[in-house]
Amino acid sequence: MPGVELLLLVIVTFLLAGAVKGVIGLGLPTVALALITAASDLPTAMTLLLFPSFLTNLWQAMTGGAARRIIARTWPFLTAAVVTIPLGALALDRVRLDALSGLLGVLIIAYAAIGLLGVRLTLSPAGASRSGPLFGAANGILTGMTGSFVVPGVMYLQALGLPRDTFVQAMGILFTLSTLVLGLALASGNVLLVENVYLSALGVLPAVAGMWLGQRLRARLSETHFRRVFFLSLIGLGLYIVWNAATG
Repeated sequence: MPGVELLLLVIVTFLLAGAVKGVIGLGLPTVALALITAASDLPTAMTLLLFPSFLTNLWQAMTGGAARRIIARTWPFLTAAVVTIPLGALALDRVRLDALSGLLGVLIIAYAAIGLLGVRLTLSPAGASRSGPLFGAANGILTGMTGSFVVPGVMYLQALGLPRDTFVQAMGILFTLSTLVLGLALASGNVLLVENVYLSALGVLPAVAGMWLGQRLRARLSETHFRRVFFLSLIGLGLYIVWNAATG
């Protein structure tokens, strides 16, 4: 994709993804990853996601005042979720990119369907403790393969029964750590292109502008209706990515 077209894609994508995050408090990495993969390719999308995802989720991770309690409760899950990312990233050199793109599409559809249907996993404290490393490892491997941080990690965090603000902060911690380690894994695997790293840094500006716009719009929109449209749109994007991957 020519440089000017890619720059425009970055601006429009992160403005939209930031607006979604501003309205409902989540969705920036998923929206950006889906849109850029649909328009370009998976490694480019994973690279362009790095700076906007890291900075916006760092802010989210530091907001709420519960970081120490979250880490104390979820450290086995978080540890497994980050140390396995480089293992998943090995697939970028060993597995066909259309297959990985198809996997991303499936994960996006699963995430959107779970959100749309309101499906929630329930775990007892003992079950959450035992299964945390397994959920973390699965999340980390899929993050390394596709750049998606949400399945099954977000389901696990929901299953802990955290208060809403604590849950949002816990997602911010997971996404921040995952983005940082994903960037290191991509760099060590020679997947990062210097020009795309610069574009990723530029993507922070439209992402922040979009978040500000979304926060201004939040009071004027029905969050329930917006979430429904958001998840349905993600299902459409996921199906498009799967179709593209299947048809080459």
